[in-house]
Amino acid sequence: MKLLIQPGDGVGTLLNSIARTKTSVEIAIFRFDHKGIEESLIKAVKRGVTVHALIAHVNGSGAETLRKLEMRLLAAGVTVARTDTSLARYHSKFVIIDRHELFVLAFNFTHQDISQSRSFGLITKKRDLVQEAAALFEADSKRQPYKPGASNFVVSPLNARKQLSSFIKRTKSEILIYDPRISDPAMIRLLEDRFDANVSVRIIGRVSGKKSHLPVRHFGKMRLHTRAIIRDRKSVFIGSQSLRELELDGRRELGLICNHRAVVTAMLNVFEEDWAASEQSKVANEDARPAVKIAKKVAKAVTKELVPIAPVLDEALKEVTPDGADVNLDPAEIEEAVRHEVKDAVKDVVQQVIEQKVEIVSAADE
Repeated sequence: MKLLIQPGDGVGTLLNSIARTKTSVEIAIFRFDHKGIEESLIKAVKRGVTVHALIAHVNGSGAETLRKLEMRLLAAGVTVARTDTSLARYHSKFVIIDRHELFVLAFNFTHQDISQSRSFGLITKKRDLVQEAAALFEADSKRQPYKPGASNFVVSPLNARKQLSSFIKRTKSEILIYDPRISDPAMIRLLEDRFDANVSVRIIGRVSGKKSHLPVRHFGKMRLHTRAIIRDRKSVFIGSQSLRELELDGRRELGLICNHRAVVTAMLNVFEEDWAASEQSKVANEDARPAVKIAKKVAKAVTKELVPIAPVLDEALKEVTPDGADVNLDPAEIEEAVRHEVKDAVKDVVQQVIEQKVEIVSAADE
């Protein structure tokens, strides 16, 4: 395996691989504005290479940009598929070259991610991983079910929670994490359990939710756009999913776990430099941040106005159950569960949209 470090040589390595492609390129896109990559795909088509692009149906603020990209690629002879709407987002970023080489990326195909952000990617020619990626690409392109076949091929929402939970639990001495926002309660508890068991935990990014005693530093050198974990200086995870409930359980995300010594060593060196250059977090948790406060208020207001569940549930049961059937359901319990899930979902979406808008405005100002 090979590690890509951004800012760095990631785009050059990818462009070289596309230029050498003989038969096929398959690329999964969430955000895209890099003209160099677009031109390389079009040149590949002109050489007779089959290029297939799987483009997200939505990405927040850039849906119009994605639709224009679709039209340009179609006009150039690229086969284009759009992701299903069954998941909140299709956020994975990967490229398969000739069904022989796989790029799994934490960064998007954008100038901001590639040139102005800390991020990582992995390149592998391991046959089982390339085949897994091809199966995932084909399933999502055709909107068919996919079942992960390799434990180190981490796919949300199918096996990511299980594999990453296990990855964290098995930490013996040290776990180092890059994550823009860790907010999943179960994952935070796992990290705190490891910390309380005298495991060294260091996080570059943010931890939300309740006040946490985990060591966290804010990354001030540049924009942070990566999800990566280094465990016991022996294994790494790099992918598109943060330790957040929505990214683990509600979106298509992709990452890899690897034990390649050169990859681990390179990542360790970058992490230590970034940790030394980062600032101790002035806020113990993110609940004081404006986006979080706004999201909580909106979620509270929305759930307060929800239609009562009990009458709707009772009517639905009458329609779908045989006469006289006794279905033991507690409307109050279901209503409470629905309110809780709706509140969490609204809060997460509002917070994410606000922070994306702020990030876009900040990037434009720069």
